[in-house]
Amino acid sequence: MSELAERCRRVLEGSWNSGERDGVSFAYTRPSPGRYRWQWYWDSCFAAMAWRHFDPARSRAELETLLAAARPDGFIGHTIFWEHPVSGSRALFYNVIHRDDFMTATIQPPAMALAWQMAVGDPAREPRIVAHHEAITAQRDLEGDGLVWLLQPDESGLDASPQFDPIWGQRAQGLPEFVELVRHNREREFRIEAVRADGDPVVCEVMTNVIHGLSRLALGLPSITPALIARCYDEPSGLFLPAVMPAISSRIPVTVAALTPLALPDLPDEIGHRLAEYLFDEHRFWTEVPAPSVALGEPSFSLQEHFDGLRRYWRGPTWINSAWLLWRGIVRLGYEEQAAKLARALTSTVEREGLREFYGPHDGRGMGAEDFAWSALALEFLDPANAGAGVPKRP
Repeated sequence: MSELAERCRRVLEGSWNSGERDGVSFAYTRPSPGRYRWQWYWDSCFAAMAWRHFDPARSRAELETLLAAARPDGFIGHTIFWEHPVSGSRALFYNVIHRDDFMTATIQPPAMALAWQMAVGDPAREPRIVAHHEAITAQRDLEGDGLVWLLQPDESGLDASPQFDPIWGQRAQGLPEFVELVRHNREREFRIEAVRADGDPVVCEVMTNVIHGLSRLALGLPSITPALIARCYDEPSGLFLPAVMPAISSRIPVTVAALTPLALPDLPDEIGHRLAEYLFDEHRFWTEVPAPSVALGEPSFSLQEHFDGLRRYWRGPTWINSAWLLWRGIVRLGYEEQAAKLARALTSTVEREGLREFYGPHDGRGMGAEDFAWSALALEFLDPANAGAGVPKRP
C-alpha cells in the first residue's frame, strides 16, 4: 500500500463512528474528529467515495446512514445530529428550526447518487435515493429547468466564498450579521419559496449544480448541462457565474466554482477548453498546488483562516474536492500533462502534510482541520481512469 493510501486509510478508520439512536443504527466518518463530529451530508458522500478503495461495505454503510435520516419525502439535511442536538450559542448559527431538531432544515450539494454509483452500484435501483433527489428537485427547482437554487451561502458547502459577498453583503457567512440571515430564514422555516416571495436573495450556484448534474447522470436522468449553460455561462468571459434572484449589478468575483463545469461529461468541448485556459493561467489558478479557491488576482483572495475572530472558508486555499472536479474535466479533454501535474501536486502534498481541510496553493502548507476525511479523495488522482467514475457511459 502506498504512503498516500496508508495515510488515508488511517484517517478514515480513526474517524469511523457508529452507534444507535432511537432504535436506528448509524455508522459514518466524522469529517474531522477533533473539530467536526456530526454527520455532514456532502462530507459523507466524499468519504464514501474514498472508502471504496479500502472497504466498500463502509461506503454503503456511510450512505445508508444518510438515507436513514431522510424525512418521508426524501429530504436529507446538511447536518445530522446522531448523538446529541446542537446546543448553546451554536444554535444561533445552525439551520435548525428548533434546538432539539435531529437535522438541519437546509441542504448541501446533492452528491448522493454520484457517490452511490461510484462506491456501491446503480442508484436508480434504490428507491430511497430516487426519492431523495426527487425531493431536492421538487423543493429547489424554482424555474422548472432542473437547476437547484439556494437560500443561504452555506448550502453550497462553499460557505464564505467571495462569490457570495455581493449577494448577501454583511449577512454573508463568517460575518457578524450572518446570524441575522439564519434567524430570518428560521422564521420562514427555511422555505425557499418564502425567501423568494419576500424579495431576499436566492442563488443558482454553479458548483452545487455541477454536483447535482453529475448525480442526475448517475441516476440516468436527462442532463441539466444545457440549462446550466443557458442560465450561468457568461459568453464574453468564458466563465460560469451564479444566477441571482433578484438580479444584482455588482461584479461577482472569480472563484474556482466558475471552472467546475469542467467535470460535466457532456459540457461542449469549446466551453471546456475556455475554462481550461483559465485553470492553466499561472496568474489565476495554476499554482504549485492547484487550484486555489479564488483567482489569485481577485482583491478578495486571502490565505487567512480567520477574519475578526471568525472562520471564513473558501477565500483562497486549495481544497481537494474542487480540485478533483477540475481534474475529472481536464482528463476528459485530453490535457494529459496538466492532469498528471495536478495529480502529482495534490497527492504529494497530502502525503507530506497529511489529510488537512485545505492547503496553501503556493507551498502546499496544510491548513484548517486535521485528519480531514474528504481529503482522502486524493486517492482518485492515482489513476486517470477514475476521472469518469460515477457517471455511466452512454450507449
